[in-house]
Amino acid sequence: MILTGELKPGSRVSQYELADELDMSITPLREAVRRLASEGLVILGTHRDVRVAGVSSKEARELHEVRLSLEPAATGLAAERRTEEDLERIEAAARKLVPVTPDWGEEGIVAHHAFHRAIYLASHNDSMIRMLDDLWDKSDRYRRVGLELPKGKSIRKIDHDQHHQMAELIEQGDAKAAIEVSRKHIENSLTASVTDLLDDFES
Repeated sequence: MILTGELKPGSRVSQYELADELDMSITPLREAVRRLASEGLVILGTHRDVRVAGVSSKEARELHEVRLSLEPAATGLAAERRTEEDLERIEAAARKLVPVTPDWGEEGIVAHHAFHRAIYLASHNDSMIRMLDDLWDKSDRYRRVGLELPKGKSIRKIDHDQHHQMAELIEQGDAKAAIEVSRKHIENSLTASVTDLLDDFES
């Protein structure tokens, strides 16, 4: 609910109301809230007050920097280690790509996430996959925010050629070229644009 934006950044969460809504007891919900707090997704206040963590240009920039470090490396490993099953998964995900714009909204974000996950799953590096899963979940919050900010209403098209180029290079086993395309793609990604939008919004 937090990651999809159903629970908005900065909103107050009533643990008892949420437990009722989810049809569960308060004890496991409190444990879940503590885990979410340790992951930085909620903030615990006094008297068991809980708020969804806000978004900031600082965190957006940090997430983007981490992605820029990790994902090109995972893409290179995917080119070296991909199996036929991996290639089929990447190709299937590529067919579902649509622009990440307000018009496509959630469908665009979900399809984009699935495509990149199909690539880094092909790295077969479990530690890297876990880190990228966490990174993408948190980064998707910013992609959704970007679609709602005033300047985020401008038309933005996913560079389909670049996505398909990455898929082709992975299939060819060209790790060096795949890394380079991945790096360029991330440098011009929606998360990078959202960082600038948030900088303007916060100033």
